[in-house]
Amino acid sequence: MKLQRHGTIACLALTAVLGLSACGSDNEEPAAGASASGSADCATGTLNAQGSSAQKNAMAEWIKAYQQKCSGSTINYEPSGSGAGIQAFIAGTADFAGSDSALKPEEQPQADAKCGGGKAIHLPMVIGPVAVAYNVGGVDDLQLKPATLAKIFAGKVTKWDDPAIKADNPDAKLPSTTIQTVHRSDESGTTDNFTKFLAKTAGADWTFDNAKAWKAPGGTGAKGSDGVASSVRGADGSIGYLEWSFAENAGLKMAKIGNGAGEFAELTAENAGKTIAGATIEGQGDDLKMTVDYNTTQAGAYPIVLVTYEIVCGKGLAADKLPLVKGLLGHAASAEGQKELTELGYAPLPESVRTKVAAAVGNLS
Repeated sequence: MKLQRHGTIACLALTAVLGLSACGSDNEEPAAGASASGSADCATGTLNAQGSSAQKNAMAEWIKAYQQKCSGSTINYEPSGSGAGIQAFIAGTADFAGSDSALKPEEQPQADAKCGGGKAIHLPMVIGPVAVAYNVGGVDDLQLKPATLAKIFAGKVTKWDDPAIKADNPDAKLPSTTIQTVHRSDESGTTDNFTKFLAKTAGADWTFDNAKAWKAPGGTGAKGSDGVASSVRGADGSIGYLEWSFAENAGLKMAKIGNGAGEFAELTAENAGKTIAGATIEGQGDDLKMTVDYNTTQAGAYPIVLVTYEIVCGKGLAADKLPLVKGLLGHAASAEGQKELTELGYAPLPESVRTKVAAAVGNLS
């Protein structure tokens, strides 16, 4: 079923003027960031953030909701890709960065250096299932094991009627059409997570490890998840990976993916949530980096999911930015903010994780 969206989301993706000076007076004034009930503080000023395009629609929704509550300041979010967002944060041109993967070991001290003696931390805000979208005439219910998927994107399987694909789809009428793979041309946490899935589940067939930059030969590159969606939609025989909401918006068909339980799982919020329920937090204190088990054996679990972080200074935020960062991220981490994501192609954070994130936002200083 097509996900329902608010018509104003696209125009809010980059810049929105937010209501940040006066929230409703009927509620008790919360502490800076977010109250126990999940309401957010208002503040004045300007924020500039950028990064993950996978979380663009989530950020636009939070901006819109925040605007309805508060007035007086401006927030800009540029969906430039995870790699660009991290570099902007390190360069000091972004107040926080959205990223679909954690900072690399060599990036962490560079990010810390921007935090006035503090450290940059990872706050998981958005769970985005990664769809494998395809456009193959006459094929409507494609299912792929991880090994088959790896062979396709590694260029080892080049025709849709290849025996490996037939084995996964014994009842399908597969054409002899040439496979056209589509990958991200920009550095992307979506690419990092997709290739990590392939490396963890089909290492014998995927020998390129994982990275934000696409390493396998061949295929067509496209910028952003919207670029991948456009390329897949426009070419018969194509297949690409992209964040779920973009596949839904483009009306693309999505493959069922084999999981560790030996099932072909359909991409739904519930099935993606089953995989996240098995994720573990590996960071320390308020640094909430997560590790996803791509080989999950949970029945029904859709295994290709990413966690999008807001990378922000845990301590050392500029005094003129702190209230606004805490206000916006406090709303995002609230139960209300997470609930807003359910119609946008995202799975809300498990409550056990959400409360940790909300507490970490409240500790920003």
